[in-house]
Amino acid sequence: MSQTEIKRLVEARLPEPGMVETGVPGMRLFRVEEPVRCAPAVYEPTVVAIVGGTKEAVLDGTRHVYGADRYLVCPLPLPVEAGTPLASPDAPLLGVQIMLDARVMTDLVLAMDRAGGGAPSGPAATSGLALAPWDDAFAEALLRLVRLADRPAEAAVLGEGRVRELCHAVLMGGAGTAARRAYGIGNGIARAIEHLASRLDEPVTIDDMAARAHMSRAVFHRRFKEATRQSPIQFAKAMRLNAAAMRIASGTTVSAAAADVGYASPSQFSREFRRAYGRSPRDWRGAGQPGAVM
Repeated sequence: MSQTEIKRLVEARLPEPGMVETGVPGMRLFRVEEPVRCAPAVYEPTVVAIVGGTKEAVLDGTRHVYGADRYLVCPLPLPVEAGTPLASPDAPLLGVQIMLDARVMTDLVLAMDRAGGGAPSGPAATSGLALAPWDDAFAEALLRLVRLADRPAEAAVLGEGRVRELCHAVLMGGAGTAARRAYGIGNGIARAIEHLASRLDEPVTIDDMAARAHMSRAVFHRRFKEATRQSPIQFAKAMRLNAAAMRIASGTTVSAAAADVGYASPSQFSREFRRAYGRSPRDWRGAGQPGAVM
């Protein structure tokens, strides 16, 4: 029932394709009616709940396909490919995106640990992305949050609390183990990834990241690969190239996109871009590649 009502609210707010901000910071509603093939993107920490249609996210070759049966939790910034290949006017993709605030999530994890709030259900994600079945707590918390979308006065007063309620439902749901793993105290891998993601235009070495994680280089490398299924070097390169591909798709010049993600050598950028995506940056722009899909 809650999911049906959420879908009705999204359709009412978005009768046409698009994405809209709401009165709640970090929450957006979206509607897609055209198929979009998977394209490079950088996911920020987020929860994506689909109430109509299906979408895909690909990380390190693994496809995550989800719809109204499961929601997606991305607890850390990650380089992915994302798309909506089955969207159509008759079967639009409808959903809600909520950005995760690391401070709120960490505070909740610590508070739940102190209160003995019980262990979350579900296995830890092995790829950095987690899919969880909708449960009553998640559906009801999301419905209360979405109801604030057209009530700015109520959103100003209640929004923060309802976001916190939704985050609690995520931590206690099927993606809870993965989320706690990312936001629990002492998670050096999460700190290292956040450090990299906020400095894509700067040279960040493995030693820098290991120091941020308070680990030796060898231990950091092993734990990083356990958490993301990629080496730190592979991960950093994917983050930079995906971010550049998104910029180029949105109209940024190739040289500016390369500089934005820390490439001092245009020729090196072009070589690595072609190796990753099978075409040069200029060909990518000229072919009208799709922009990022949430």
